[in-house]
Amino acid sequence: MDTWVVISFIAVLFFLIGTAEPLAARLRLPYSAIIAMIGIVLGLGASFFLRTELTDALNPVAEAILGLPIQAEIFIYVFLPTLLFQATIGMDLREMVGDGVPIIVLAVIAVVAATGLVGYSLHWASSLPLTACLLVGSIVSTTDPSAVVSIFRSIAAPQRLTRIVEGESLLNDAAAIALFGLFLGFVMVGVPDPSMQEALAGFPMLILGGALTGWLATRAAVWVMSLFADFILAQLSVSVALPYLAYVIAEQVLGASGVIAVVAAGLSLHLAAPGRLTPQAWTKLCESWDLLAHWAGAMIFVLAALFIPRLLQEIRLTDFVLILVVIAAAIAARALILFVMMPALSGLRLSPAIDRSYRAAILWGGLRGALTLALALAVTENALIPHETKRLVGILATGFVLFTLLVQGTTLRWVVSRLGLDRLSAFDAALSQQAVAVALQTVREEVAGVTQSYRLNHETVRDEAKQFGTWLDEAVRAAEETTGILDKDRVKLGLISLAAAEREAALRQLRERLISARVTEQLITGADRLIEAVRTQGRSGYRRRARGMLAYGRGFRLALALHNRLRVPVLLGRLTADRFEYMLAQRVILGDLDAFVDSRIRRIHGKRVAQLLHGMLARRSEALEAALEGLRLQYPGYAEELERLFIRRAALRFEEREYRTLHEDGLIGTEVLTALLQDLLARRAQLDSRPRLDVAVQRAELIRRLPFFEALDRRSRRQLQRSLKTVHVNAGGQLPDQGGGGSVYFIASGALELRRAGRVTRLGRGDMFGHAALLTPGARLAQAQARAIAPSVLLELRETEFRKLLDRSEALREAVQASLSGQRPGPVFLPGAVQNPAD
Repeated sequence: MDTWVVISFIAVLFFLIGTAEPLAARLRLPYSAIIAMIGIVLGLGASFFLRTELTDALNPVAEAILGLPIQAEIFIYVFLPTLLFQATIGMDLREMVGDGVPIIVLAVIAVVAATGLVGYSLHWASSLPLTACLLVGSIVSTTDPSAVVSIFRSIAAPQRLTRIVEGESLLNDAAAIALFGLFLGFVMVGVPDPSMQEALAGFPMLILGGALTGWLATRAAVWVMSLFADFILAQLSVSVALPYLAYVIAEQVLGASGVIAVVAAGLSLHLAAPGRLTPQAWTKLCESWDLLAHWAGAMIFVLAALFIPRLLQEIRLTDFVLILVVIAAAIAARALILFVMMPALSGLRLSPAIDRSYRAAILWGGLRGALTLALALAVTENALIPHETKRLVGILATGFVLFTLLVQGTTLRWVVSRLGLDRLSAFDAALSQQAVAVALQTVREEVAGVTQSYRLNHETVRDEAKQFGTWLDEAVRAAEETTGILDKDRVKLGLISLAAAEREAALRQLRERLISARVTEQLITGADRLIEAVRTQGRSGYRRRARGMLAYGRGFRLALALHNRLRVPVLLGRLTADRFEYMLAQRVILGDLDAFVDSRIRRIHGKRVAQLLHGMLARRSEALEAALEGLRLQYPGYAEELERLFIRRAALRFEEREYRTLHEDGLIGTEVLTALLQDLLARRAQLDSRPRLDVAVQRAELIRRLPFFEALDRRSRRQLQRSLKTVHVNAGGQLPDQGGGGSVYFIASGALELRRAGRVTRLGRGDMFGHAALLTPGARLAQAQARAIAPSVLLELRETEFRKLLDRSEALREAVQASLSGQRPGPVFLPGAVQNPAD
């Protein structure tokens, strides 16, 4: 085959791929359906020109198309890792964890249900062995959700619903391929049948081995990429190698799931890379992977569709009946999941409640795509499988794919329209009118600046300003007088606008390089969840979600356990540093939101709504300041380091802007600007890394600030630092030994509540407890229960070290003696403690 023919064919393919997306938008059809049609037309056209006597001029091109050296392994090893990796680096693992149960259940149960129902239905209607029928079921069980997800996004469906559909699609590929490999062993001639028990026993290895491989590969890749901080293209090249190495190592070396390895690698990179790479490098990496995935997705569809004529060349009339059986069974299996299992999961509060119209759209949008064709092609290429089995597998899988693409795909938008999902609700219509009004206000301000800068004709400007003012007044009036919108709905509209402004402010801070990409992602995720909470629960949802943004999540509780029980402080230090940076950025954003309410929302929704929003923002600011002050007390000096970092980053941003302004004004040349920016880039690289928070190092500062240890000399303090153990307790948490027996605790920050013998004692920063149980006979029997009423940091000292400290510190002896001599009643004896009788 001539090289120029292959190059020409590839060039034509890229040209067709480029035209397919706008064509799909114009025809209002799924992009994957258009791409598949292109592949089918190319395959049929090549077969036609090769067999017809009309002309021989196109025979070399036809032979090149039909003789492409492409096998099923190329689809799986070349294109599949690219598609999976791109999808996962844009998916937030923190959000997926919250929806993990419905995603995993839907992915695994849906594949098993489709495999079983299709297999047994086909076995009943045909003469194929049951194992071959189950093989067909595993091939057609994996879905391509791109069409339905794109439509959901276009109609602003709940983000959690879209997230579940995307997460399911990633994992059901792995489940389908695992089942495919299992049943393939049963249908091959001359190969011992695999044991079902062994296959099930090895399934955890497939999952865990793949996940571990992907995670370790990503850790190594991120370490290498961090060494190339100034070479973005080198970092991008390493990221391209990552999914392929993870896939090959998992499949060929460990015998694990390559799909799971790629998914784990993408999720791990999404978590680790933003904090290790510069914002520009991470943005470039994501944009490059978007392009690679776009090409890979289009190529796999076109090339797989080229083989459709070959797969259908031996089709018989009776095969159409079997295709209908496969279609009916697959749709029935998906309906069973959507209309029986999903409501059950919602009833158990494991999944969001999904409206019937959305479930119907998901049902009809269960398109099958290139992976199904690739697996069918792998069967037809296997010389150990009987010919009749290969023929039927290829025909049934291909016929089912064609049905989903050409029937379901072309009618999906009509189905969505009939379900009413393409029409805005009254609330969403009001939201769109508000968006128009707010946008026109901004446009008017920008137009005013342009007219002044260009000194346009006064009469023309006045005439256009009058007409634009009329449009703006009409838009504001429409937003104010929307029928069917109650006052509480106007508050919801205002809260959604606030959350959207919060999201934009976070992106602006990232563009100005004031915060890291990881913290920006947390801010954006929080704003998106605020919008979703307001849509579903209104004002109460906003309050609840805002409180949740400051709460300590599961990751922080895990970090506390690792630090308190295993003395592993790394994760706690990282999460606490993230929390510091997050709250400092949030404080700036909340200040900007007050101005946003006055400039944008007040005119549309009135003074009452604006005052209510100001009040809600004020309460958020108060809670934020209290949480930030708690962190300042726990980690003295670290907040100041971060604030200095913010100031230096902002100064560099302003400096860069001034240099570019001087260049635009012609005051400095390009050579000078380049030299200045290179120097600025070097200084900025030093500020990209955040100061490290070492919770163990902070212990020395905490000791220095406690009054009990002021009189100790430096040597005694060093010995004490080695003896003290830092204990972090979340709000509502209790101490492991309930605060009694064996240890004395000094409160470095936070507040605790002690209960003993029917009495309640509240303690704060600088107080001590637990010493009475050690020094008073019989006090150990009346064990105290210590519960944190705020996030607290305690310094724990064991009994032997405490007794040594009593010998060295006169101030501590006096405090303990005063408490034990009965100068203060109750089990805790330090000045400042407030004694309250138990209710």
